[in-house]
Amino acid sequence: MTTFRPHTVYTLTLRDHCVQCRTWGDPAAPPVLMLHGWMDVASSFQFLVDAMRSDRYVIAPDQRGYGGTEWTRETAGGYWFADYVADLEAVIDHFSPTAPIDLVGHSLGGNVCSIYAGIRPDRVRRLVSLDGFGIPASSASKAPAQYRKWLDAIKVPSTLSTYETLAKVADRLQKNNARLRRDRAEWLAAHWAALHADGRWHLQADPAHKLPFPTTYRLDEVIAIWSEVTAPTLWIGASESEAKQWNGYTDDTVVPASREGHAVGTFASRLAAFKDIQFTVVQGAGHMLHHDEPEAVAALVEAHLG
Repeated sequence: MTTFRPHTVYTLTLRDHCVQCRTWGDPAAPPVLMLHGWMDVASSFQFLVDAMRSDRYVIAPDQRGYGGTEWTRETAGGYWFADYVADLEAVIDHFSPTAPIDLVGHSLGGNVCSIYAGIRPDRVRRLVSLDGFGIPASSASKAPAQYRKWLDAIKVPSTLSTYETLAKVADRLQKNNARLRRDRAEWLAAHWAALHADGRWHLQADPAHKLPFPTTYRLDEVIAIWSEVTAPTLWIGASESEAKQWNGYTDDTVVPASREGHAVGTFASRLAAFKDIQFTVVQGAGHMLHHDEPEAVAALVEAHLG
């Protein structure tokens, strides 16, 4: 029978917002903060934590609008990247008010952590991003259409599917990720969804997360921020991840020897933005690499964090 490391749940009020944080380990141990991705929850890191061998105090907040954290109060139901960054700082200030902290983020969480590390380099000791290396660059010419798309979308209420049973939620998780073991899918299902008064299981996520962003992705700004990161950084990709197609990395990608001369938007240009970065790819894993190969990911993370 699979056993999972016990956790503690804290509910905090940060930035006038109710935030739920899940923690594992001894609060006296060196802290590491883990930040989940889009349409996910903090519990997603359970299998990675189970695979870790070092004595660490792991802190994982539910990002706004996910899990046990309060939904946005904006009438348009918007979720702004800048708020994710500010929320992260609030959690860091609560758990590590003076000392720099280690950050591990997955996908959206990896992008938030990487941006924060460039904005507040003195607050981050070491940085790990799991398949979160930015999104495809967008040109300014696409801005009018992007705003039109957003304005049209906010006029229609967003919805998410509901499920008859918890087993159906687990089925959905395995449909999303065929590599996810059934025991892990069943465990995650109970944290990914909650039973409502209508007798159905609802995902613990604000449907507004499905709305498009009104702004384009400004890679030049992102590169400028990444160039300010001083923390030793590890990017971990996955051999079977769909992100490889639009990020442009391969199993053989290496960190470029020079920070100059790389075409804008290439994966090499993204790696070259960092002063101190390593890159590796976990074999046999998809985008949810911390679910597919948690032991391999844990070994890489722990070796980097020291």
